[in-house]
Amino acid sequence: MDYSGVVFIFTLLFLGLDALPNFVLLFADDLGYGDLGSYGHPSSQTPNLDKLAANGLRFTDFYCTSPACSPSRAALLTGRYQTRSGVYPGVFYPGSRGGLPLNETTLAEVLKPLGYATAIIGKWHLGLGANGTYLPIHQGFDHFLGVPYSHDQGPCSSLTCFPPDTKCYGTCDVGVVTVPLMSNDTIAKQPVSFPDLERAYVDYATNFIMKSAKSKEPFFLYYPSHHTHYPQFGGTEATGHTQRGRFGDSLYELDRTVGKIIQALEDSGVHNNTLVFFTADNGPELMRMSRGGNAGLLKCGKATTYEGGMREPAIAYWPGRIQPGVTCELATILDILPTFAKLAGAKLPSVQLDGFDMSPILFDNGPGARKAVFYYPVDPSEKYGLFAVRVGKYKAHYYSRGSAQSSTTPDQDCSVLAFLKQHDPPLLFNLEIDPSENYNLSVVDDPEYKDVLEMIQGVKKEFEMGMVFGESQTSKGRDSALEPCCTPDCSPKPSCCTC
Repeated sequence: MDYSGVVFIFTLLFLGLDALPNFVLLFADDLGYGDLGSYGHPSSQTPNLDKLAANGLRFTDFYCTSPACSPSRAALLTGRYQTRSGVYPGVFYPGSRGGLPLNETTLAEVLKPLGYATAIIGKWHLGLGANGTYLPIHQGFDHFLGVPYSHDQGPCSSLTCFPPDTKCYGTCDVGVVTVPLMSNDTIAKQPVSFPDLERAYVDYATNFIMKSAKSKEPFFLYYPSHHTHYPQFGGTEATGHTQRGRFGDSLYELDRTVGKIIQALEDSGVHNNTLVFFTADNGPELMRMSRGGNAGLLKCGKATTYEGGMREPAIAYWPGRIQPGVTCELATILDILPTFAKLAGAKLPSVQLDGFDMSPILFDNGPGARKAVFYYPVDPSEKYGLFAVRVGKYKAHYYSRGSAQSSTTPDQDCSVLAFLKQHDPPLLFNLEIDPSENYNLSVVDDPEYKDVLEMIQGVKKEFEMGMVFGESQTSKGRDSALEPCCTPDCSPKPSCCTC
């Protein structure tokens, strides 16, 4: 007998709900563990996110699944490691032939059968493909306003990033079309106007929330922000507002948008029936120095499997349902899909999922089901397998490597010159007392650490035995003809693609 309906009814009664809950998923880009005020940054101005943290549940040990954009986004929306869906190695580009496979089930597709309205504003970065094959509207989302890939994947040196006319810092990618703003599968503007982008997102999100609330339709709003990714940008109300320079201004604008989304929930009367969850895709791009994020006390950043590359700030906020506090339980972006599905009473996809329901953490202040975190590099392979594994408070590194994106710090382990290195025995760290990964315990002559390494090795072996790598989507190559152009017959492309 299927008891799922009975369980769902009891879940609604336990939460005191008489209607399906709404979900708002906020996903920052290249944001470091130490970038928010609530996570210790002394000069970041993030009052709205800090308010969510103060009135919600703040995670200390929350992880992404990859230190790069596209793989983490695939894992977030499918509840499956990127290796299963084939979103590896690296990321998608404007002319990529591949994308998130359409046979993968996204969180939006999980919620749709229950009557949820679904929308995404912001950065997609899970493929465009021929005729927009991989766009969000073909992956369970009713509405899409945003950029189909990363906003640095197009020439930007002549574009304005901050008013009145401060040009974008750096050149970004050259030789491709300028970055478009898309509405569903249509190009609304090319190139996008960065200073005006957030106003458009706020208006779109507010209207979506208000319309859904008025029609008493449950909704799922996914907002993957661009802001803290290079090059930073901001509008008039954010420019010059902070002490942290352009990065701080851009982060402040992201925070303002979060505040306006929360205000829209309050104004529409659904504030107490909405779970808001905030986290990020990977660690900070330290190579940008003061124009990049900050990993706080964690080691290295983007494109590495050290803590700074994959441990992220995370906040769960639901007034009246989630009690304010801090949790040290292990959790990852993989756990969001099964959690939302449980709360909505939705049926899970009939595939191997890697996430766990976080309800005991969110509502009972109890222990979570996740006991281990697995660290894949940006270019995972069956040959090397996992680079690191965390079980409980201990983390073992089997391989390590630096990255150009984490260079510029004094730590030579983060540098692009820190080439791939195998560790036998593995490096071992107690992350509860040494989150900076400074003190390797495997060199200490203590039988306890030998037992810990054997235990972690067993967990690693079991996980890798169950991992089936999907066909790589990013290795399918690129075709310049697939780059989006609002005037497709223009010549010479890409310089003529403007509207």
